[in-house]
Amino acid sequence: MDTLLAQRIRIFVESGQVRPEVAAFVRAELDALAADGCVVTEESAGMLTSHLLMALTRLQDGEPVEEFRADDIAAAELADHPEAVRRAHAVSVRAESALGSPLPESEISFLAMHFALLRRDTP
Repeated sequence: MDTLLAQRIRIFVESGQVRPEVAAFVRAELDALAADGCVVTEESAGMLTSHLLMALTRLQDGEPVEEFRADDIAAAELADHPEAVRRAHAVSVRAESALGSPLPESEISFLAMHFALLRRDTP
């Protein structure tokens, strides 16, 4: 894993913002992305990493995860990236199994957008 990306995760854990099990889950997901050929660095996946860390932490803490309506542009964008949508749903299933909380649909859509951008930016 990219040194700066690993440092980002470590800072979230050391500052008490994220539990170690959430960080381990996110690390495993990032490793899976890299194994699938995505370039996973601080630059390419930093925002994805922070978003997933905090969304999963809010779910574990029982805090509401903001529901938002996907606008037509986002929906159209995701329609062109079915693999990103499948991956986001799979992450939600794994999160429920590993951490006890699935992601709500709005978070799955947002995560799918991250995956679509990551795949787009991978040569």
